Amino acid sequence: MTEAQPPSSTVPGQLQFGPLIDQLDERADALLELLRGHPMADRLFTTASHVADFSMIWHAIGIARGVAKGRPDQVIVLAALLGAESLIVNQGVKRLFRRERPTTVGDERLQVRQPSTSSFPSGHASSATFAAVILMSWDDRRLGPVWLTIAAIVGISRAYVRIHHASDVVGGVVVGGLLGLVGRRLARRLAP
Repeated sequence: MTEAQPPSSTVPGQLQFGPLIDQLDERADALLELLRGHPMADRLFTTASHVADFSMIWHAIGIARGVAKGRPDQVIVLAALLGAESLIVNQGVKRLFRRERPTTVGDERLQVRQPSTSSFPSGHASSATFAAVILMSWDDRRLGPVWLTIAAIVGISRAYVRIHHASDVVGGVVVGGLLGLVGRRLARRLAP
């Protein structure tokens, strides 16, 4: 198993999350460890992590939705909003926190892309909440539970593969939700 960074390690300028958050992260990791090594769980969460790299899954779903509805404008708006969300999270929010990841390359038993940004908040969880729950559910509530399920699997996958702390995922959900509310207003104006 890849050794985790000690919670007390610091980087100059890094915000400390405190012992309570560290304990919650350790407990969540211990629960996920009960699943790690199970072939079906490994495949599900590793695949979810891969297909959500660069928001690929959300772009693919957006294209499929736009084609099915005959609304290419929705595809363009979703792609632009996902790009803005990624820029805000990866080049803005993450630079404020500069939190170390639980491992530098993820769990050694699972193959994942090594991220170049800091850990908090999870960009995968942020884009999942932003795209799936907020943007795609507002105009088609029937599929909302499907998008929410995919978003939850993507978010959990990041802690599962040990590239994020569980609290990073929670932070990503909050940030994605807030950005999603703003994005939804913009989407309604740009592609009514």
